[in-house]
This record gives sequence, structure tokens and C-alpha cells, in this order.
Amino acid sequence: MEKDLIEYLAKSLVDDPSQVQVNVVEGEKSTILELRVANNDIGKVIGKHGRIAKAIRTVLQAAGARSGKHTVLEILD
Repeated sequence: MEKDLIEYLAKSLVDDPSQVQVNVVEGEKSTILELRVANNDIGKVIGKHGRIAKAIRTVLQAAGARSGKHTVLEILD
């Protein structure tokens, strides 16, 4: 569910939605979501002073609270 949420949010923000990729790395107590976008769209996903990235992480934590696992979002180049 979290993967679909991040993919939807990222595709809504970027100019090239076909370049959005979300990879899920499962751990014992945590889940890491790795987000990759086109080089031109990284700034749109991060936002000024990281505000958009922080908002996405907040939504992700709220969605991940149901499963009881800690969910982390990493934005990769």
C-alpha cells in the first residue's frame, strides 16, 4: 500500500511520470522505500528546503502506522 501511495504522489509532482520508480526493501522492523525520479525532477520531489519531501514522509509514516512497522523514504539520484 505504501509503495502505491509514494508512486502516486511522486507521479503527481514530476514532469516525467514514466521515470518514477519505487523499490521496496523489507526489514524485520522497518521498510525502506527507495524513490527514483528523472534528474530534472529531483527538485520537484524534494522541494524548497526539503518541505515536499518532509510532507511525503509524514504521509508515509501515517500510512505505515497501521502495519506497526517503521517506514523510511529515501530519495535517490
